[in-house]
Amino acid sequence: MGKAILVAVAVVLVIYAFFDALATPSDRVRGLPKPLWVAVVLLVPAVGALAWILLGTTRLRPNGPRRPRPGPRGPDDDPDYLRGL
Repeated sequence: MGKAILVAVAVVLVIYAFFDALATPSDRVRGLPKPLWVAVVLLVPAVGALAWILLGTTRLRPNGPRRPRPGPRGPDDDPDYLRGL
């Protein structure tokens, strides 16, 4: 039973890495050219998938703390509306 779970996890990891490698834009791939990464993921399944996830792509990181978007303003916050009352 334990081996079946490990095999299932490895298969899911390879499938994820394969489709992630296909969908990642070429300018975000690092180390190897994109077609070579896809080949590594398919030919060396578990190790290639882990290598792709850890080394093959750059992840986008936010530049700083997120600023909250301003919420909708109600009519009682609008000075033009209040002038017309």
